[in-house]
Amino acid sequence: MKYLSTRGLAPPQGFTDILLEGLASDGGLAVPEQWPRIMPVKLQAMRDLAYPQLAFELLRFFADDFPGADLKRIVEKTYTAEVFGTPEITPLKTLDSNLHLLQLSNGPTLAFKDVALQLLGNLFENVLERQDRRLTILGATSGDTGSAAEHALKGKARVQVFMLSPKGRMSAFQRAQMFSLQESNIHNIALEGVFDECQDLVKAVNADAAFKAKHAIGAVNSINWARVAAQVVYYFKGYFAATRSNDEQVSFAVPSGNFGNIFAGYVAKQMGLPIRRLVLATNENDVLNEFFTTGRYRPRPTAETHETSSPSMDISKASNFERFIWDIVGGDGDKVRWLWDQVATEGGFDLSREKEWEKVEEDSGFVAGRSTHADRLETIRRVKKEYGVVIDPHTADGVRLAMRYREPRYPMICLETALPAKFEATIVEALGEPAPRPPGFEGLEARPQRFEVLKPDVEGLKRYIEQRA
Repeated sequence: MKYLSTRGLAPPQGFTDILLEGLASDGGLAVPEQWPRIMPVKLQAMRDLAYPQLAFELLRFFADDFPGADLKRIVEKTYTAEVFGTPEITPLKTLDSNLHLLQLSNGPTLAFKDVALQLLGNLFENVLERQDRRLTILGATSGDTGSAAEHALKGKARVQVFMLSPKGRMSAFQRAQMFSLQESNIHNIALEGVFDECQDLVKAVNADAAFKAKHAIGAVNSINWARVAAQVVYYFKGYFAATRSNDEQVSFAVPSGNFGNIFAGYVAKQMGLPIRRLVLATNENDVLNEFFTTGRYRPRPTAETHETSSPSMDISKASNFERFIWDIVGGDGDKVRWLWDQVATEGGFDLSREKEWEKVEEDSGFVAGRSTHADRLETIRRVKKEYGVVIDPHTADGVRLAMRYREPRYPMICLETALPAKFEATIVEALGEPAPRPPGFEGLEARPQRFEVLKPDVEGLKRYIEQRA
């Protein structure tokens, strides 16, 4: 399996190369040259596999240059009951007839990002040791990616982590999970701006080829293909848990910010998993909802990016959306570059009059919608009242859209984003009391915190990294 860039100008590479690279040399994102196809007999053989074995079978399609014995050992080390609290790793909880919650938040930081990032940390460690290399991770987080990445990489001798987050825009719990880490290889940067500015800085540093090479800059955001590949696994696991045979179709409802989580579902669908609909849920920052309902992609400027009660989705420029558009335009890197030039010069593009729009409407499986703060509160109350389950505000965005698009004949699986304890203020507003905290998280916000405040300045960030990497 070789990987191309969405922008079409970078040379093909293997999985191990793109694992450590982050953005491609032409500024694009790594994508497989073709989607693996899983035949029905192979799908049937996967149905009863435990999570580590299923992960190995699926990941080796994407990582065929990775030593098989090492990959098998790494997934078995990663996906354990000790790390994820249950041998099922991502158990399925039935709420109602054909309405399910895929529980993805049992990892160390109580968010779905742990499922991929625990694996990524172990993959990094293996490759760096084999190649006797060091890596500087530069990432951006709107909430959960940062803490999940830092908890996966803390203390790893060959890795330095620099994580940008928007100052004051995460929950107190999310901040404490990151800023309270004391390991010397973790560097937290609170940026005076919004998430999109954090993400822009990461891309700008990656665009400086000499600086990137000197400091071996890599990525843990979902611009890293291995993140997406790891997330594909739980779509298969959820499908098998919600169905009795591979003749059935299911739909997935996914809260979406950076488009990585739901894009993994799109990949699973391209691989042959019988997915009927991918229900994309946004909050008030509804750029993706606008695209899937109108064909217009129009990222918002900083001043128009809302601060909401589902803060991990307060994103206007969804990185993984470029991978989707690359596939929709038939892998035409020239056209992707042209479209993103339009984003830069004209503020967006419109596919509704292009021939590719038919593929989006008829073949992609996507439908979309948005939620407001009032919608989230109502959904949290409703799920608690009707099913006795407390969900976090991001998951509430997904559940609300799941209920809108639910069909009697097809199981609807809602992807859990995080445990509600991470968003105490919103849960108290909705229910009048906080959600219970898992053991070990008592008094988290009172722990000493380490972080630096920086302005959104590329050269200033480079100097900061230079002094510490």
